[in-house]
Amino acid sequence: MNIVILSRNSDLYSTKRLVEAGQKRGHQVEIIDPLRCDIIIEKKRPEIYYKGRHLSDIQAVIPRIGASITFYGTALVRQFEMMHVFTTVESQALVRSRDKLRSLQVLSRAGLGLPKTVFTNYSRNVKEIIAQVGGAPIIIKLLEGTQGLGVVLAETDNAAESVIEAFNGLQARVIVQEFIKEAGGADLRAFVVDGHVVGTMKRQGKEGEFRSNLHRGGTATVVELTDEEENAAIKAAKAMGLGVAGVDLLQSSRGPLILEVNSSPGLEGIETASGKDIAKTIIRYIERNV
Repeated sequence: MNIVILSRNSDLYSTKRLVEAGQKRGHQVEIIDPLRCDIIIEKKRPEIYYKGRHLSDIQAVIPRIGASITFYGTALVRQFEMMHVFTTVESQALVRSRDKLRSLQVLSRAGLGLPKTVFTNYSRNVKEIIAQVGGAPIIIKLLEGTQGLGVVLAETDNAAESVIEAFNGLQARVIVQEFIKEAGGADLRAFVVDGHVVGTMKRQGKEGEFRSNLHRGGTATVVELTDEEENAAIKAAKAMGLGVAGVDLLQSSRGPLILEVNSSPGLEGIETASGKDIAKTIIRYIERNV
């Protein structure tokens, strides 16, 4: 089988592991930079041109699309779909997952637990927004933020007002969320492939840091999910339409709360913490569907 990995960096751990896993199972695996592809649109003849050749005879594609190239990356995945190539992440699911507000609306409709969230059109009634999520401390997130960037913990009402007003003045879109104190600066990452949790870890923020992202110095340890947490992760991935997803959950007094559903979750942290061969699981998912 010929498999394409859409990635801008062939040296990334996740990209290298997917190549390795695919080749071990006897497949031809090629890494393609999505920004160097040309999309050719013609009546009933969709094509992709890359480095002087037309891409053909490809059976599957694994999108590893960074947030900064979502628009073009999604268009490319859509073109592969038009060429009847199987993709581990469908184009519409990719778009849906990158829109934080839309994601929360989809998850809410699916009946999943979420931190209480408020989004407004640069409202001047900042005090009311803060009150709607239970008052400080609160979390303020840029809609376009990734890997913990653009996320602020405001510990007092005054601080929260200042931060929200500053973002409003810059016309930066933000969502305001309640702070889940009992989570203790930690979250759970469930890696879901084809409707099954195939790896889990608990991420703990470093001392004095409320963000648990490994890119921000957090640590990861293996953890076993409760049935309720596992079901929530599977349901979240399904609601988002993602065959491969990293589902982040908070442990709260009212049960698991979905924090985010990631359509391009990294493999290094989860494979290291869980000891599972997640890359192989993704390749086997492709084999079952092609």
